[in-house]
Amino acid sequence: MDRRTVLALALILGVILLTPKLFPRQAASLPVAATDSGIVTAPGGTAPSPVVPAPNAPPPQRTAAEATPAVASVDTPSTLSAAPIGDSVVVTGSSASYVFETLGASLQRVDLLHYRSLRSADEIVRITAEGTPLLSYRLLSATDTTVLRSIPFAVSTPQENNVLLTASTGRQDVAIAYTIVPDSFITRVQGSVRAHEGQGQSRYLLVDFPETLHSYEADTAADHGALSFAIKPNIKNAVGVRFGELDPGERKVVPGPLSWVVAKNKYFMAAVLADSGTTHFAEATVVGGTRDSREATRAKGTLVVELPADGSFAFELYTGPQQYQRLRALGRDFENSNPYGGFFQGVVQPFATIVMRVLLWMKATLGLSYGWLLVIFGVAVRMILWPLNQGAMRTSLKMQRIQPEMNEVQKKYKGDPQKLQSEMMKLYKEHNMSPFSAFAGCLPILIPMPVLFALFFVFQNTIEFRGVPFLWLADISLKDPFYIVPLLMGVSMFALSWIGLRNAPPNQQAKMMAYVMPIMMTVLFANFASGLNLYYAVQNVAALPQQWLIANERAKSRKT
Repeated sequence: MDRRTVLALALILGVILLTPKLFPRQAASLPVAATDSGIVTAPGGTAPSPVVPAPNAPPPQRTAAEATPAVASVDTPSTLSAAPIGDSVVVTGSSASYVFETLGASLQRVDLLHYRSLRSADEIVRITAEGTPLLSYRLLSATDTTVLRSIPFAVSTPQENNVLLTASTGRQDVAIAYTIVPDSFITRVQGSVRAHEGQGQSRYLLVDFPETLHSYEADTAADHGALSFAIKPNIKNAVGVRFGELDPGERKVVPGPLSWVVAKNKYFMAAVLADSGTTHFAEATVVGGTRDSREATRAKGTLVVELPADGSFAFELYTGPQQYQRLRALGRDFENSNPYGGFFQGVVQPFATIVMRVLLWMKATLGLSYGWLLVIFGVAVRMILWPLNQGAMRTSLKMQRIQPEMNEVQKKYKGDPQKLQSEMMKLYKEHNMSPFSAFAGCLPILIPMPVLFALFFVFQNTIEFRGVPFLWLADISLKDPFYIVPLLMGVSMFALSWIGLRNAPPNQQAKMMAYVMPIMMTVLFANFASGLNLYYAVQNVAALPQQWLIANERAKSRKT
């Protein structure tokens, strides 16, 4: 068995062993089309600063009128408006509606006005935790913890799109102001905590995330499987913690300083981002939640915000879709809030970023649907690899020509390793080759693999593909319900292998793999996103002409 065969078998074994870990199987989904909104980059610095009482200001006096829910009147060019619902204040803009609770000054939910549920066309997507606030607060001092959800806040008359809530805990005065940035999913939060005379000042603000997020996807199992927290240390890559990775009660602590913390499902998120230079995120804690079944749908996440001596704090909330351009516009590496690849994150994440940027550029340039862009992208990748394939093929032909001479040298100097190495190097030099030439034929196989892996992870969480139809496919982010694309991928892979064996030296192992690999890959990819299968199938079909030319050139080489 020659060196190329051994290397090929090693690569195939690696694919067999690593693919199940890199590509965990997803549950079956029902394809349902949905409409989507366009991409609008969040404006920076356009919203007015919230009005927050200074730490030395007198505590707000609660009147009888203030004890009842207030009507926040918001009138801005972005059509933001506010109205009370029970003990809540609702602020509605052009892209989202925000519900704030007066009890605890917490964010109850966010309604995304332009995103429809894939389970019911009459529903909009709500980022909500079903019965609990989306974000709530606690104060931690040296002696006790104050749960703000048990304290009623008064709503002051807001300035433009600013909602200010104030309360006294009996020991401290607390003010929290929310500023909605128009036409975006950004909310700026500013606040202050001032201790009464003789009382201890709280040292930390604890921000509690929702224990789960409601699913609006056709495939709820896949959506629940994507439930996770993402945490970004300032000087390290983001850390992903899936709910399913934690046993009930298991605790994971990520020390600061931290840039942001995200709670998310497959396509939507609630995130807290550190304000530049004014807030210090000291730590984040994730605790596994209770399970009613094998599926992990709950986990507790808490962000620890260190308060300065004056008790002030400021940060930003992002409650919206996982839309690449929006996340990237926020900076702080926020586009990496989906930590791809696990152990291989350092390799897969850059490729995923590059692939996403290329597809977005193609979308902006060509204006085609993502289905057709995947077709073009698959052909383009194969065309870029054409010269490399040609070079690898010619190197392979040279190796075949000198193989008899190599066998003779190995046989002649078998007992003298030093002489054998010297003669082999001499033989390589005579034919303008090197010992690494045998591996050149594997490069065309290895180079596309990171792109394929990156696309797999991109399809897991990228909302740009959500509900996008293509030909008979209702949603390219879900599996093909008729399994046409996976079968096309398998057939094209077999055709590529069959043509590659034409006019090649007889090799029983290669012949066997030509039958086994297409069947194995078809079964493996059957329940993956149909868009991923489409890309792989198109790339195989685009490689057929070159493979045919290579086979013919190999035949001519054998005759000469």
